[in-house]
Amino acid sequence: MAGKRRVALVTGGTGGIGRETCRQLAAAGLRVVAADLPGDDARQQDFALAMQGHDVSFVAMDVTDPAGCERAIAAISASHGPVDVLVNGAGITRDAVLRKMSRDQWDQVLSVNLDSVFTLCKLLAEGMCERGYGRIVNISSVNGQTGQFGQTNYAAAKAGMHGFTMALAREVARKGVTVNSVSPGYIRTAMTAAIPEDVKQQVLAMVPTGRIGEAADVARAVVFLCHEDAGYLTGVNLPVNGGLFISF
Repeated sequence: MAGKRRVALVTGGTGGIGRETCRQLAAAGLRVVAADLPGDDARQQDFALAMQGHDVSFVAMDVTDPAGCERAIAAISASHGPVDVLVNGAGITRDAVLRKMSRDQWDQVLSVNLDSVFTLCKLLAEGMCERGYGRIVNISSVNGQTGQFGQTNYAAAKAGMHGFTMALAREVARKGVTVNSVSPGYIRTAMTAAIPEDVKQQVLAMVPTGRIGEAADVARAVVFLCHEDAGYLTGVNLPVNGGLFISF
C-alpha cells in the first residue's frame, strides 16, 4: 500500500477469518494488531507461530467492555501510532429457535456482534476524520441478508451491522474515511465446523461455485476495501459467498 505505514486493528483477530485477515493486511504493508479475548494462552501461542515473519502483534480486548476497549486502543496508539484501519471481525453464535431462545442468548450475540461495532467505531472514527483518512470494514454475514432458521439473534446483529455501515459511511465520507461491509457465506472456520455434516452438505449443494469458502477468500475482500486506493468505495456490502445469495 502506498504512502506511510498505517496501523490496522482487527477484532476477533485470532479466529480463522481474523488471522488470515491479519496476515494479508501485514503482507500488504500495514502494521497489524490482532485483538481478541485474553486468557487463552495456547491459542495466542498458536497465533504467534502462525504470524511469524509478519508485522502482527496481539492485544487482549473484550469487545463487550467499552472501557477496556478504550484502554487497549490507548495502548496501541502509544506503542504503534493511531489506528487508521479498523476491521470489526469479532463474532459469536448462540443458535436457537426464537421460542426457545433465552434473553441471555440474544444479549450475548447482539453485544459481541453489533454493540462492539458501535464501541470501536465510536472510539476510532473521530480520530480518523481529524487525520483525514480511515478505512473501516465490518464483517457481516450472508445470514444477515437472507435470515437463517434458529438465528434471529445472529441475523439481526449482522443485518444491523450493515445498516450501521451505510449510515456511518454517509457521516464520514467527506473526511476521507470509508465504511464498508463484507458478508461471508459458509467459510471453513471453527464456527462452521460445528454445523452437522448433513446440513453442510445441503448448504454446499446450494452454492453455485460448488465449494465452501476459505478464510483467504474473505481476507482478500477485506484487504481490497482497506486499500488506500479504495477511497471511492463506501457504504458497500461486498458478498463473499460463492453465489449462494446474489442480489443487486
